Amino acid sequence: GKVAIVTGGARGQGEAEVRLFAAEGAKVVISDVLVDAGEALAAELGDAVTFTRHDVSSEEEWANAVSLAQERFGGLHVVVNNAGIAFTAPIVDHTVADFERITAVNQIGVFLGIRSAIDPMTKGGGGSIVNISSGAGLRATKYMIAYAASKYAVTGMTASAALELARYKIRVNSIHPGVIETPMLGINTQEMNAAMVKHTPMRRMGEPIEIARVALFLASDEASYMTGAHLAVDGGSVA
Repeated sequence: GKVAIVTGGARGQGEAEVRLFAAEGAKVVISDVLVDAGEALAAELGDAVTFTRHDVSSEEEWANAVSLAQERFGGLHVVVNNAGIAFTAPIVDHTVADFERITAVNQIGVFLGIRSAIDPMTKGGGGSIVNISSGAGLRATKYMIAYAASKYAVTGMTASAALELARYKIRVNSIHPGVIETPMLGINTQEMNAAMVKHTPMRRMGEPIEIARVALFLASDEASYMTGAHLAVDGGSVA
């Protein structure tokens, strides 16, 4: 019965979240820049799901996505700030343009998602914002300085927003995935991915559905007393 926007919802973790939310009775707006994949997923899942092309770094496109949720489904109760990009290179090979691009999507995109949700959620009596950070938002990660900076920012924004928005019955929590088997891992060499698995106590990659289930819990009324939490879903890596 809830209305959700899932950014980066066309594939990977986002797709798993969209499928699970829809299966559990939510109305879902798929937000993504991957038009073909997003439209195909919406068509497959039926009338309870719709797609909008959405660059999360754009204020205007956030306004359009929220308006679509309200006009098509009657409100907005959940935002999953899932969209993200990654870049792997030594610090000396990071350009300012690389850093700005990562920041625009991973950090400013989440900021705009939080800000855009406040008015409709307040008017609706509350809601849940789920920010997808990373294990790299809880501990240092070499060769990913821009990505780590953006994910630490998501961790901090989650806590700050949780404190500020609690009075409006808006809960804000973050999920910190470890090595998850999604297309994003394609930026790494096989050796890098193998090394990350080796340093994961459970000795395997996670599956997108394992992140989606935690997002579903945080979005639901079952998590009604949780806000400002940072949940590592990483096979024990941070520990």
